[in-house]
Amino acid sequence: MAKARARKAGSGEVPTDVVIAGAGIAGATLALALARAGLKPVLIDPIVFEAQVAPAFDGRASAIAYAAFRQWRALGVAPALEPHVQRIEQILVTDARTPGAATGAPPPFFLRFDAAEIADRSDGEPLGYMLENRHIRAALAQAVQQAGIEVVAPARVASAAFEAREAVVTLADGRVLTAPLVVGAEGRGSVIREAAGIGAVGWDYRQTGVVATVKLERPHQGVAHEYFLPSGPFAILPLTGDRASLVWTESPSRAAALKSARPEVFHAHLQRRFGEFLGRPVREGPVFTYPLSLQLAERLVGPRVALLGDAAHGVHPIAGQGLNLGLKGSAALAQTVVEACRLGEDIGSEAVLERYAAWRRFDTATLSAGMDLFVRLFSNDRPLVRLVRGVGMAAVNRIGPARTFFMREAGGAVGDLPKLLRGEAL
Repeated sequence: MAKARARKAGSGEVPTDVVIAGAGIAGATLALALARAGLKPVLIDPIVFEAQVAPAFDGRASAIAYAAFRQWRALGVAPALEPHVQRIEQILVTDARTPGAATGAPPPFFLRFDAAEIADRSDGEPLGYMLENRHIRAALAQAVQQAGIEVVAPARVASAAFEAREAVVTLADGRVLTAPLVVGAEGRGSVIREAAGIGAVGWDYRQTGVVATVKLERPHQGVAHEYFLPSGPFAILPLTGDRASLVWTESPSRAAALKSARPEVFHAHLQRRFGEFLGRPVREGPVFTYPLSLQLAERLVGPRVALLGDAAHGVHPIAGQGLNLGLKGSAALAQTVVEACRLGEDIGSEAVLERYAAWRRFDTATLSAGMDLFVRLFSNDRPLVRLVRGVGMAAVNRIGPARTFFMREAGGAVGDLPKLLRGEAL
């Protein structure tokens, strides 16, 4: 296998195959996949795992595509996740001026997706799995530690250089790590991406995502609701224990006011958006806010460098595909690197890394463009636009094959899937 070393002045050499900057969900999944296949990855992160799994660190919950969850099964992470998993059995999408449309008959323009429609093609999988991010982080941290993967944390990447035979990563404390390949998975402000001279394009939506967890009075029955309101989408996403993760879009000023509002004021605003069909929701824990923007790296790879997760693509959470894009990338990059290593190829060469880029480029671009189009199409109240999108929703709702395609696409089961997304070991 390709060999490299991690070194500090006066210390011994430690063989390393891949240096991964960023021990978040995508980066940790990649490290685990590489280690399971016999390679030696090293993770670098400014935050230690213990802090990343704290409830106050990340209040979001993620809709995990069933193909992405297969990857965690193949890597042995699923047993730690399954007690916290909520199956999504149905998704109801409504174009409305106010939420709460499910209290009565659905409006003329809506979409309904049901897992039963694709059960014969998905081996009985649901439309997706809802998981709180802190539980995902905890399960991955446990698996990484059990696999003996070296984690350098807390540590920050100060700079990186990409030479003919190796990449050199210098940390803020002076340590230097070298490897044939460095992966930038440290988020939108990726130091690795900037050091590689890879630009990024994108724009600010001037929107903020407001996230909170609530306890419901009535069972949600595994149904996810998404209302497209003039200010942006409002989602009620089912969690275990008849709880729900609420994700809605507001202007930055309104989001800031909601975050700092007294509990009774927040609940008044929440009830007005939520509707009555699941009873009175009671907030559990703090309110989190996240600025929303689009950012795409101009390239996914360079000499001895590959980008992953938000370092490669940061998208609007309108359809819950951001993390799934990162997990698809983890599976594709792991398979590309492992197969090249077994063939005796240089895993950091441009020829090898271009295979990963070619595998992920089209899917990343089309999904990112699709999310951006959805934001612009649905975050307004223009009569003509409402009519066009309503007619489109109604048409899709009446065409079975179209619904099936969208469900399989959301489940990550369309296209040339890496082995891990098929549930197969590398």
